[in-house]
Amino acid sequence: MTENTRPLNFVEKIVKEDLENKVVQSVQTRFPPEPNGYLHIGHAKSICLNFGIAQTFGGHCNLRFDDTNPEKEDIEYVEAIKDDIRWLGYQWSGEVKFTSNYFDQLHAWAVELIENDKAYVDDLDKDAARASRGTLKESGTNSPYRSRSVEENLALFEKMRLGEFDEGHCTLRIKGDMASPNMHLRDPIIYRIRKASHHQTGDKWCIYPSYDFAHGQGDAIEGVTHSICTLEFEEHRPLYNWFIDNLSVPSKPVQYEFSRLEVNYTVTSKRKLKQLVDDGIVDAWNDPRMPTISGMRRRGFTAAAIREFIDKSGVSRNKGVVDVSMLEFAIREDLNNNATRAMCVLRPLKVTLTNYPEDKTEILTTAGHPSREDLGTRELPFSNTLLIDQDDFREEANKQFKRLVIGKRTRLRNAYVIEADEAIKDTDGNIIEVKARIIENTLGNNPEDGIKPKGVIHWVDATDNVDCEVRLYDRLFNDPAPDAGGKDHMQSLNPNSLEILNGCKGEKGLATADNRIRFQFEREGYFVQDSRYSKPDALVYNRVISLRDTWGK
Repeated sequence: MTENTRPLNFVEKIVKEDLENKVVQSVQTRFPPEPNGYLHIGHAKSICLNFGIAQTFGGHCNLRFDDTNPEKEDIEYVEAIKDDIRWLGYQWSGEVKFTSNYFDQLHAWAVELIENDKAYVDDLDKDAARASRGTLKESGTNSPYRSRSVEENLALFEKMRLGEFDEGHCTLRIKGDMASPNMHLRDPIIYRIRKASHHQTGDKWCIYPSYDFAHGQGDAIEGVTHSICTLEFEEHRPLYNWFIDNLSVPSKPVQYEFSRLEVNYTVTSKRKLKQLVDDGIVDAWNDPRMPTISGMRRRGFTAAAIREFIDKSGVSRNKGVVDVSMLEFAIREDLNNNATRAMCVLRPLKVTLTNYPEDKTEILTTAGHPSREDLGTRELPFSNTLLIDQDDFREEANKQFKRLVIGKRTRLRNAYVIEADEAIKDTDGNIIEVKARIIENTLGNNPEDGIKPKGVIHWVDATDNVDCEVRLYDRLFNDPAPDAGGKDHMQSLNPNSLEILNGCKGEKGLATADNRIRFQFEREGYFVQDSRYSKPDALVYNRVISLRDTWGK
């Protein structure tokens, strides 16, 4: 067992006790995603829990794709999920596994159930089968086909396998208990006909097992000791155990449930996320506004911050919603400690320093990070023509405005104190240039006359800089519960979730920086190059997150 500095969660306590009491000799977990979409923040919790338990207790964690629904699955999703797991910092044990690897064995077990008179081929259509299951208050009724003989069921199931029936013509159901208060035990379907090509098995099969039938048996085949699921599978556990008890499986896994990760201002339904992609609300599953792991990676979130957030959100059986500000705090804290500093002017305004020689350029040197010597230094060209942000200048302002004002002083970050003298305007009255003066001997010093500057502003040299596009991302929804209570999440979209700024100017070092480096653009926020749109000759930076939480203010 590896050292853990926080108290064990309830699942870890179970695992620890099982090891100490010799209930299991070693720990085997698994992460079993469906390859029918991209993973989201909720999946990240399951990844961290399953792989984390294996790491903590010296065990193993498999990656097994639950690929029993070929019509909705794609190899694109398989590869994306593998990338997400590796990016989060985990590596599965052995080869990647697929439920489809076990289709032959699952078919044999289905035959075993039929031979033991515990499963039957049912000809009821979907609506009739649903009606026969009854309600939460009323028992179900047996299908008229439930009394078929073992021989007839074996023959019909073989015809299903050979493709002799159309889709929907019949299904294979177990003989459960139609009076059970647990609806999942009322003769659930374990095989249905799907004449669809599979991304792993091609056209070998035209019948596919249900999730409930395949899941526990996959665990048993792989020797999983602790099958960890979210709470919605608690009602499935009796069925999980029924299969384990009624089949000649090689091991006896046990299922445990924890509460899924719900975050406000977010939707995590794959169907709803796919709608956002299909309707062009976002540009892809990895759009930086999406709660997908790939979207968060593209936006610039760090794997360490996501793991920290998940760790802080805890593992329990109590349902609840976590405030997204917890995630944002984790990102800010990580980037504040680790992001290299740089300056970038998002809305440039020209400043001419009238008392600085036109033919002179200084190279100022400053730290890459205020407290990280390992991040080196940066070189900042400085001449008589600079660019500052439009919001950092006013002709007149009150005392609360601690930036550049006519007749007032401010300090340029890592450079001189300047004083503004004049605003130049175009014919429409828009300010297009500021005339200012350097206060002598203020590079690293306060003015000798004792008149201190108000505030500090960022800048870049007007002629020696990098042109870039900056994308300011914000929350995708403006409702903390966009799909709660049957609400249409499409009605809660934040119209200001993306603002694109062209003609931004960054300090020259950005031109040669590694495109994976996250920067704090001083006074603006944290940024990273966009992996989809940014190119060496056309830089595009995404805002990872603002410097402070200003949501709703």
